[in-house]
Amino acid sequence: MALQLSVASQETDPYRLAPHRIRRCTFRRLIQVDAGGQRVYDVECLYPDRKIPIPIGDLDAAMPVCNACTAAHIFRPDED
Repeated sequence: MALQLSVASQETDPYRLAPHRIRRCTFRRLIQVDAGGQRVYDVECLYPDRKIPIPIGDLDAAMPVCNACTAAHIFRPDED
């Protein structure tokens, strides 16, 4: 007797998809913002001297900026 195999649904489950990644940097500061129960963060860049933060925006706005950064020495070793 043959058993019917269960077929996974072809629809993509948004909770199973990997989130977009932002490279882990030693000069980035994340600030949690109250946004009605959602986890929202503002991002600031402290490169090069960690004295004056440069606001980049939220995580979605900061991702292309941080991922395009060419200062390779500021990223954590497991990200290079």
